[in-house]
Amino acid sequence: MAARPVSRMLQRVLRSSVRSCNSGAPVTQHRPGEPSQTAVEELSRRRQFLREHAAPFSAFLTDSFGRQHSYLRISLTEKCNLRCQYCMPEEGVPLTPKADLLTTEEILTLARLFVKEGVDKIRLTGGEPLIRPDVVDIVAQLHRLEGLRTIGITTNGISLARLLPQLQKAGLSAINISLDTLVPAKFEFIVRRKGFHKVMEGIHKAIELGYSPVKVNCVVMRGLNEDELLDFVALTEGLPLDVRFIEYMPFDGNKWNFKKMVSYKEMLDTLRQQWPELEKLPEEESSTAKAFKVPGFRGQVSFITSMSEHFCGTCNRLRITADGNLKVCLFGNSEVSLRDHLRAGASEEELLQIIGASVGRKKRQHAGMFSIAQMKNRPMILIELLLMLQDSPPAIPSISSQDPFRVQGIGHRVSFFNQMATLWKGCRGPRTSLLAQRWLGSGPPQRHCSSRLDSDTNPKCLSAVSRAPATPSGPPPTSDQLTHVDAEGRAAMVDVGGKPDTERLAVASAVVLLGPVAFKLVQKNQLKKGDALVVAQLAGVQAAKQTSQLIPLCHHVALSHVEVQLELDSTRHAVGIQASCRARGPTGVEMEALTAAAVAALTLYDMCKAVSRDIVLGEIKLISKTGGQRGDFHRT
Repeated sequence: MAARPVSRMLQRVLRSSVRSCNSGAPVTQHRPGEPSQTAVEELSRRRQFLREHAAPFSAFLTDSFGRQHSYLRISLTEKCNLRCQYCMPEEGVPLTPKADLLTTEEILTLARLFVKEGVDKIRLTGGEPLIRPDVVDIVAQLHRLEGLRTIGITTNGISLARLLPQLQKAGLSAINISLDTLVPAKFEFIVRRKGFHKVMEGIHKAIELGYSPVKVNCVVMRGLNEDELLDFVALTEGLPLDVRFIEYMPFDGNKWNFKKMVSYKEMLDTLRQQWPELEKLPEEESSTAKAFKVPGFRGQVSFITSMSEHFCGTCNRLRITADGNLKVCLFGNSEVSLRDHLRAGASEEELLQIIGASVGRKKRQHAGMFSIAQMKNRPMILIELLLMLQDSPPAIPSISSQDPFRVQGIGHRVSFFNQMATLWKGCRGPRTSLLAQRWLGSGPPQRHCSSRLDSDTNPKCLSAVSRAPATPSGPPPTSDQLTHVDAEGRAAMVDVGGKPDTERLAVASAVVLLGPVAFKLVQKNQLKKGDALVVAQLAGVQAAKQTSQLIPLCHHVALSHVEVQLELDSTRHAVGIQASCRARGPTGVEMEALTAAAVAALTLYDMCKAVSRDIVLGEIKLISKTGGQRGDFHRT
C-alpha cells in the first residue's frame, strides 16, 4: 500500500500536541511564559522536517509524467432536468439501465479508496447531481472520510436554493453553478426549460450561506452569448462571484464548430477594452483557470482555456462516470470499468493495480482542438454536467403584479416580447441585466417594457405592426444589371472596400396565417412546445446576426441594433412580424431584416406544425431602408 501524501501527514501531525508528536521530527517542550515566537519557530522547523522526510505521493495515482492526481470528479447520474446544446445532442442520449449505474455504496467504496491513496478533493457532477434523491447523504458520508479536504458540486442551479442548506450541513464546501446568459428569454432558448429565476435564487442562497467565491460557469458560444461578457463581469463588482468563461468544447452530438468557439484571448481583449486596468491574479498549482480581477471589484473572472491553451501539463483530475468507468482525460475516449471489477469481487489491491495502470497510460496532453472535434467521445452529459437541455421549449412563465415572470392576456404578452428584445440588446457597455441585478440584489425584479433595444428611449409597449402605406422618399436609383454576377455571368461578391461608412437602417415584415386552432393555442400560450412567439422572436434576432452565413454573397455586418416585433391579428388568425436592423458600414442591412422576418415566420410554422400544417407564410417584404449610395426606400 502506498504511503499517505504529505498534506495529510502535515494535518495529522499539526493537529497533535507538541509533546505527543510521533512524526520523528525534533520536538522542543514549551514552558509557561515563553514568548509565542518560540512556538512559531518550532512549528516552522517541524514543517521543514516533514517536507524533507515525507513519503512520496501514491504511485497508483501518479502518471508517467509525474502528475499527481489528487482531484476526483464523480458523476452521480446521467439524468438531467435541462439539456444544453454544448452538453447533450439535440436528439437526446440513450441512458444506461439503472442496474448498470453505480450504487451509493459503490460510489462511497471507490471514494474511500481514492481518498486513502491521496485524493483530497472530490467534486460531484452529473447529469444534474441534485436530482439524485440521496445526494445529501452521499455528501455527508464523504465528509467523514479522513484526508478529504474539499467536497464540491457542479449544478445547473435549478434545485440549489432548496437543497443547499442541507448540503452545507452535510459538509459541502464548494459550489459551481452553470449559467450561460443573464437574459431570461435567452436562458429558455438555450435550455428549453423554465428556471432562470430558480438559478438566480440558487446563486443568492449560496452567497447568503457564506460560500465565497460562488463559481459561475459560462460556456461562451459565438452568435449566442458572447455579447454578454461585460454583463457577467459587471456582476462581480458587488458580489463574491468567480465568473468562469469556458471555451466551447467538442463532445458527441453538440455539433462543435471552430467558428462557434470564442477564444480566451478574444474574450480577454473584449474585457480589457472596457476595463484596461484588469489585473492578472496568481495561479494556483494545478489550476485550470486563468484568473483576473477588476481593481475594486468584490469578485473575479476566470477563463477555462481547454481549447486554445491547454493545461494538460499540470492536470491532476480523474473522472468516474455514472456507470463506473474511470476516465483519465476529459477529452480522451479511453475508459476502464471499475464497476465491473468491483462487482466481480476485486480486492482493494487489485482495484489499485487497475487504476494505476489506467493512470499510467495517460497521455502528456490531449489531441488539440481540431483533432478533438473528430474524435469519438461521450456526450458531455454522460461525463459530467455543465448545463443540459430538453427537446421542446416550454411555455414562458407569465407576468403579473405578484410574479414578474407571468404573462396574462395578449396585451401583457406583447409587452413581454419587447421586454425580451430590450434585454437582448447587444451594446458594448458595462451593464448588468436588470433581472440579474435584482434577483441577486435586495429587491424583487420589476416589469420593464420598451419597444426598442436602445436603453435611452422612453418606456413604451410594443406597438402594432403598421399596415398604413409608407411615404415614398423619391424613386431610388436602380441598376439595369445584377450586381452579384461578373461579366461572364458567374456569382461574385460585391467589393464594398471603397464605399464610405454610413448609417444603415432597414425594416422588413412577414405574415403567418395560422388558422383558428393554432392561433388560439398561440394566443393562450398552450402549445406543448412552449411559447411560440418568444421562440420566434429570438430566432429572428439570431438569424439577423447570422445572415452572412445563410446567404452566400452577403457581407458580414456588425449590427448595432436588432428588433423583432410580433403582433397577433385575431381577424385573420395571423401573426404579423416586423424586423428592423441597424448598422454603420459600407453595405446595407435589408438582407438582415428580411432574414430575421423570414426565420421568425419559419419558426412559428415549426412551433405550430403539430397542430396544423395548413399554415401559410407570406407577405415577406422590405418595408423601408435608409442609407447608401442608392438612396432611401419606403414601400408605398
